[in-house]
Amino acid sequence: MKIALAQINPTVGDFEYNLSKILHNISLAENEYADLIVFSELVLCGYPPKDLLLKRQFVDDCYKYLNILKDKISSNILVIVGFPEINKEEGKPLFDSVAVIQNKNIICTRQKLLLPTYDVFDEDRYFEPGKVVKSVELLNKKFGLSVCEDIWHDDLSWSKPRYHKDPIAELKEQGIEILINSSSSPYFIGKPNLRELVLKNCAKKNHFPIVYVNQVGGNDELIFDGNSCVINGNGEVCTKLKAFEEDFKVVDLDKLTVQEQSRDCFVGSSNLLAMTQGSPLEEELLQAVILGLRDYVLKCGFKKAIIGLSGGIDSALVAVITAYALGKENVTCIFMPSRYTSNTSEIDAKQLANNLGVSLKTLSIEEPFKVLLSVLSNEWEDSNTSLAQENIQSRLRGLMLMALSNQNGALVLSTGNKSELATGYCTLYGDMCGGLAVISDLPKMMVYKLAQYINKKEDKELIPKSILTKAPTAELKPNQTDQDTLPPYEQLDKILNKYIEEHSPLKDIVKNGISKETVEQVCNMIDKSEYKREQAAPGLKLTSRSFGYGWRMPIAKRYKEEI
Repeated sequence: MKIALAQINPTVGDFEYNLSKILHNISLAENEYADLIVFSELVLCGYPPKDLLLKRQFVDDCYKYLNILKDKISSNILVIVGFPEINKEEGKPLFDSVAVIQNKNIICTRQKLLLPTYDVFDEDRYFEPGKVVKSVELLNKKFGLSVCEDIWHDDLSWSKPRYHKDPIAELKEQGIEILINSSSSPYFIGKPNLRELVLKNCAKKNHFPIVYVNQVGGNDELIFDGNSCVINGNGEVCTKLKAFEEDFKVVDLDKLTVQEQSRDCFVGSSNLLAMTQGSPLEEELLQAVILGLRDYVLKCGFKKAIIGLSGGIDSALVAVITAYALGKENVTCIFMPSRYTSNTSEIDAKQLANNLGVSLKTLSIEEPFKVLLSVLSNEWEDSNTSLAQENIQSRLRGLMLMALSNQNGALVLSTGNKSELATGYCTLYGDMCGGLAVISDLPKMMVYKLAQYINKKEDKELIPKSILTKAPTAELKPNQTDQDTLPPYEQLDKILNKYIEEHSPLKDIVKNGISKETVEQVCNMIDKSEYKREQAAPGLKLTSRSFGYGWRMPIAKRYKEEI
């Protein structure tokens, strides 16, 4: 029995585009005499469609293109494709379903039973959970059809199952011989290893092979890593598709051979801080952020990007990633010096731009800064104006970048990291300006490690050594460094990891050798900066908990955790 795995990159709501990709992959499968082809979850409309599912016309269009797909398949190949199915009974209006198509007919549909509502997921908002677990006879074998979360009942990262119902166990009781899972499982660092362990565990426990097809590509803040695979009944990987790329492969289930096994370890966000230079996970992270950036820019209708290049590590890393993602010819960097900008920063910015081969323009903010200081001088006679003057400089830079964006249609990319965004060490309408915050989910120490990894991979100082070694500074006042305001980044990132990603109480964080005063200071900064994050550009999700769709903290609040 030959089964084709079609790992494609759909665009949410682009039915014509998604249909063309689906039909192309069906043609590939037919050419290799595949009996069946499997696509990812909601592939017809793209995942996640979010509140588009509340539009009746959107759902009608899904059905329209499902019928077009059905009618365009000329062979007798079986096609399993994800789509939103109308619920004709009580409950939410839709199911998250897969359809089985053959000979221009929809043979059957199967509904997703487990609907995640944690982190970035809010599927209970749109979908009714399927109520019936039922196998299906295909190609003289009994198949189980499942959708994404259905297979995560035994999530190894939790101490107990998330759900009361286990659809895979019920399918096993019905005597299925093969399990198919259509998925749109988003990425975070270490997620591919974790997911593979879950799949291996499921196959080994139930003694049947699993055909797993995952979405690939970026949609908004989410990145989908692909890594579709076939696992045999012993829990061994027999076939794996590419990571972070579209891929297609036909496998013969009667002739499965075992691939070299991946290492069975889950590297979570806490270990991200300890990643060593040259780690395979740094390559994984680099490929993820390149894909997420490229798809966000292109799917939003842009072709070019603008970056404010300061001569510091954050903007340097964003510039390199953008050149990788869009091509150097589509990147413009703007250096915007002030009276506090050092010669070293100018030299470093020019050297980086030259190394990358990207355009660099210099636009000084000194004259407009003088004008604003003059205009506001009478208002500042009796108060300390240091912070206000610092922020004016940042906002002037944001103003210039947005003006250039309006003029040439390029997307401004903001360059702040997670450590800054967490603590509010950033300026609203200043360095936070932009259409995408590329590294807003990377803590500062990981920014350094990824930059070092890039230099090692390129076997040269693509990012100048001076950028990697000098003390980080905003250069908004004389002799300023980040550590005037923040604890050392090594210490800060440990606190952020514990507080944000591991949900640790403050009393437990101090057990890591960090003073009570420092922990309380940092966590207070995090809590007080919620209003800034609410107005920040969307950022690519790279850790297990990012500031974005899955972060839902109140802004107006009077709760303060104490030690």
